[in-house]
Amino acid sequence: MSGGVWGDDARFALYYAPARESAWWEAGSTWLGRDAQSGESRVAPQPDGLTRPLAQLTGAPRRYGWHGTLVAPFRLVESVAQQDVLNATRQWAHRQKPFALPVEAATLGDFVALRPAGQQAEDAMRTLAGSALQTLDVLRARPSADDLARRLAAPLTVRQRELLVEWGYPYVLDEFRFHMTLSNSLADAHERATLLAWWQREAPALGPLVVDHVALFVEPAPGEPFVVWERVPFQINEVN
Repeated sequence: MSGGVWGDDARFALYYAPARESAWWEAGSTWLGRDAQSGESRVAPQPDGLTRPLAQLTGAPRRYGWHGTLVAPFRLVESVAQQDVLNATRQWAHRQKPFALPVEAATLGDFVALRPAGQQAEDAMRTLAGSALQTLDVLRARPSADDLARRLAAPLTVRQRELLVEWGYPYVLDEFRFHMTLSNSLADAHERATLLAWWQREAPALGPLVVDHVALFVEPAPGEPFVVWERVPFQINEVN
């Protein structure tokens, strides 16, 4: 891989992340205890009713940064330069139109997350993610046979297995569900309910998310925290 800032083990992802100067970015980054753009740690709030620090309940999403996945992390084909990812993203983003996304707090399995509020909002994010996936897939290195076998060993539906083989991730296209993760997987129902109640109070005051750009995130080396590489704006500057 030529012309790169990071090594061959780096992974790249296309995420939605609220604008850096927005109240949504501040709220989510503070909740997770880390700003994925500046790299700074934050002092997380402590919702009433928790018996352990919030930071112990958010370790997994903290590593990935405050985001909602559009294209899941991937490594690059050897012939692809890191600049190619940015160039392809810019060309794709230039064709996208901004919109406002109403969101609500919910539990998704054992996780607490934000999700689109209503079918129209869900469909808008699925369309956006599907378009981005098809644009960037040509840059993605295919997994080894051993890695693919390991991923296929997970409990997946037939359709999800098909998507994993074709696209490198099982939750894409018709299986895609946009969300912004707010917790680890939590077995304790009380902890889930406490976090959910906190966000059900806070989210309405923050209003809809403004989807007017995307953010390329990078995992510099396996296991390291993801960081914002570059935010890429959409072409039209008016929100409908």
